[in-house]
Amino acid sequence: MAHALRLAARGLGNVWPNPAVGCVLVRDGLVVGRGWTQPGGRPHAEVRALDQAGAQARGATAYVTLEPCAHHGKTPPCAEALIAAGVARVVTALTDPDPRVSGKGHTMLRTAGIAVSEGVMAEQATRLNAGFLKRVTQGLPFVTVKLATSLDGRIATATGESRWITGAEARRKVHALRLAHDAVMVGSGTALADDPDLTVRDLGAPRQPVRILVDRALRHAPDSRLGRSAKDHPVWVLHGASAPDPARRAWDKTGAELIAVPETDGRLDLAAALRSLAGRGLTRILNEGGSTLAAALIRAGLVDDLALFSGGVLIGAEGHPALGDLRLAALADAPRPILRQTERLGPDLYSLWSFARPGSGISS
Repeated sequence: MAHALRLAARGLGNVWPNPAVGCVLVRDGLVVGRGWTQPGGRPHAEVRALDQAGAQARGATAYVTLEPCAHHGKTPPCAEALIAAGVARVVTALTDPDPRVSGKGHTMLRTAGIAVSEGVMAEQATRLNAGFLKRVTQGLPFVTVKLATSLDGRIATATGESRWITGAEARRKVHALRLAHDAVMVGSGTALADDPDLTVRDLGAPRQPVRILVDRALRHAPDSRLGRSAKDHPVWVLHGASAPDPARRAWDKTGAELIAVPETDGRLDLAAALRSLAGRGLTRILNEGGSTLAAALIRAGLVDDLALFSGGVLIGAEGHPALGDLRLAALADAPRPILRQTERLGPDLYSLWSFARPGSGISS
């Protein structure tokens, strides 16, 4: 199952709206087939592994990170494929919460006389597919906020200079994070200051993440890097009803998809925005800026992970803080994420933190 989970991770960022699944077929102590969900969500992991195993699948044990699907969609059910191949046993990590599957795949296998074991490495599998699980059960994508800060928590000097607080290894890690997410998101302030393109570079990406601009009034220019490249790689622009019509028409001509979002007190309703993105199939979003948008997402309880890159530099109080106003009345009200991972990246430090959500079973 650990092997299957490592295979499944190869699909992160490339398979939405499907889950990233891995499958390993073992017969007589030997691996006879391996597979993982392919870009775009198909073929499924089980089909890839069965194709590789051929006749050796008969009598084998299949280790699958998620319950095999039991419904007819764009492809036949994977449970039926496993039955037809003659596997003797199926071991799964998770039951698929999708109501079209949810237990039906396991039942189909057992009815066919196949031994089924469930819940193997369930915690690791839940973490891996947290985005898919959250989208299916809550109608929201899994959101990671990325911050690159100085040792004293600043993201830029007083003049706005921020290149480069961290080094080449840390920046390469950021591109790897983009690659493992369905979409990369920035606010209008960061877009105006940095004119980013938000693509994955130098990693041989099979496809680019969706690039999302949160811009209530459509202040960012259509003749920006995002606008000029919208026909090459998808750009989705979240805007409010108050956005001026000329700006909408200009952005529409770039090929970007404009998504209207409800406003509350002159601000975009971020929960509604994320629900809309989940409704379009997104499961994992990496938010890369800026401090105002990051703080708003945290205040709204919409952040699951915090990816923090700390560079060995001091900027001082005159610099721009990493986070905007969290509106805390007392220290007891402060969010307290849980440290999950640390990694040294050349001269910099990377740490991954999770916001516990009681009862969610996802990011605790």
